[in-house]
Amino acid sequence: MDTGIQTFCTMIRNRSDENRRAMHCFSIPHGVLSPAFSILRQELDSMIRVIYLLQITDLAERQRLIQSTLRGEKWKVMTPKGKGRDVTDREMVDLAQRLQGWTQSVYRFGCAFVHLSDFHNHLTQNPFQRLSEAERQDILTHMRNYHGGPSHDNPEMEEISRYLPQVFDKIAGNLKCYLEDLERGKTEHT
Repeated sequence: MDTGIQTFCTMIRNRSDENRRAMHCFSIPHGVLSPAFSILRQELDSMIRVIYLLQITDLAERQRLIQSTLRGEKWKVMTPKGKGRDVTDREMVDLAQRLQGWTQSVYRFGCAFVHLSDFHNHLTQNPFQRLSEAERQDILTHMRNYHGGPSHDNPEMEEISRYLPQVFDKIAGNLKCYLEDLERGKTEHT
C-alpha cells in the first residue's frame, strides 16, 4: 500500500479515536451539546471525504487528492474546460447522501452547532424544531431505525442528546469500513 494512503488513513483514524474519547467523556451530552455536535460533524466530515475518494476510479487522481490533504491544500478537480475548481463540502455531502440517506440532515444540523447560530440558544429554544419537516423526519427515521429513538415526534434536545454517543459510534463504524476499502484500493460506484 502507498505510504500516502497509509498516512492519510492513520491521520483519519487518529482523529476518529480522539473524537470517540471526547464524545464518551460527555456523560450528559446535553450539558455540552455544541461540542458534542461539533464532534459528530468532524467525524462526518472525515466520512464524506473518504466516501468521495472511494467514488474515484482513477487511483492516480485519488492519490493526488490524498497528497493535497497531506500538504494542507484544498482538493481541486479539473473542469471540462481544463480549469481547477475546489471540491465543495456540498458535493461530498450530496454524494454521501445518495449512499447513506441521512448524511445531509445530520451534516446541516451539525454545521449549525459548529458555526455560531441561533441553534446555540438551545437552552431556551429547541433547534430541532427549526429544521424543515423533511429534515426532522429524516433524522428521526434514521435515529429510530439505528438507535431505537427518540420516542417523540418533536423531541427536546435533551432527549436527542442521549443518542449522540450512539450516532457517533455508527458514523465511526461506517468510517472504519470505508477506510479499509480505501486501503484495499476498492472503488464504489453510486
